[in-house]
Amino acid sequence: MTILENPLVGTDLGLTGLTGVPVAEGPQKAKDYTTDQEVRWCPGCGDYVILATVRGFLADLGLRRENLMFVSGIGCSSRFPYYLEAYGIHSIHGRAPAIATGLAVTRPDLSVWVVTGDGDALSIGGNHLIHALRRNVNMTILLFNNRIYGLTKGQYSPTSETGKVTKSTPMGSVDHPFNTLSIALGAEATFAARALDSDRAGLNEVLRAAAEHRGTSFVEILQDCPIFNDGSFDMLRKENAESHLVRLHHGEPIRFGADGEFAVVRRGFGLGVARTDEVAAAEVVVHDAYTDNPEYAYALSRLSDQDLSRVVTGVFRSVARPTYDDGVRAQSEAAAERKPVTDNSLQDLLTGRETWTVR
Repeated sequence: MTILENPLVGTDLGLTGLTGVPVAEGPQKAKDYTTDQEVRWCPGCGDYVILATVRGFLADLGLRRENLMFVSGIGCSSRFPYYLEAYGIHSIHGRAPAIATGLAVTRPDLSVWVVTGDGDALSIGGNHLIHALRRNVNMTILLFNNRIYGLTKGQYSPTSETGKVTKSTPMGSVDHPFNTLSIALGAEATFAARALDSDRAGLNEVLRAAAEHRGTSFVEILQDCPIFNDGSFDMLRKENAESHLVRLHHGEPIRFGADGEFAVVRRGFGLGVARTDEVAAAEVVVHDAYTDNPEYAYALSRLSDQDLSRVVTGVFRSVARPTYDDGVRAQSEAAAERKPVTDNSLQDLLTGRETWTVR
């Protein structure tokens, strides 16, 4: 495959995040995005489900494989680019958002995706993550969260629950874990969402919304590590799971439980949970993913508990804001139109008024 020299040729998909990205000729199938590489994840790993979902999702988008770029860091999740028939970079620990930023700025014809894990993104890569979010670079970040370091054989991670017994915390972790969505929204992410790996419908819905968004889309995917943190999300998969999963749908009242017996209501400056039969219908919060008020989405993120008694999934926030890459390209074009002061502009720059002689 080769990347086209001038691919911006009337290829608007109608998706704001993918405007200008060429589409494939004819329908695509998941197998079109499947490589001949042996998938090297442990049996039962949640990454398999995510990979299958992404392959099918990309087929629905119909993007040309040569205009897809997946950038990863270090960790089990970061093997992802090997298993997609598209361009990819297996980069260095925590720096995938920085590399993806360069690609998004210089190649507007690419659909740029970052695949990372809770350790890669929130430990060594935490600084890169929050700055990509605040800059609103046009990319989609998929954070696989299994609440453990899997590749390095089972140390606690920034999302491991307090008291977690691991190889690096034999008496239990004393750290307080990150709330990933709170971090993203605190960095003023214009798009923030969460999905569960085994919820194919919910994951597809979130991925579709992320791809449509122009700017940095942040998607946390809760997934199982069967070797070093097996069953960590079983509460969200087994009987009575609906009592713990708070599913968000724009424009709909936020109710959950097998029979909708619980509801999200306003409580002081934040949000809380009440029994539906104990509050008036008007008190139940109607989800608005498009409100520009970041406090509302942040309050939603605080409803999730580290013990998984409640976990909010779906799109928390999706708002429009100018993107970093559009701004950089606009400046570059404006600078290119300016005439140099003299024919020796580089020398003028080196010896101009902003230099000093030290004696």
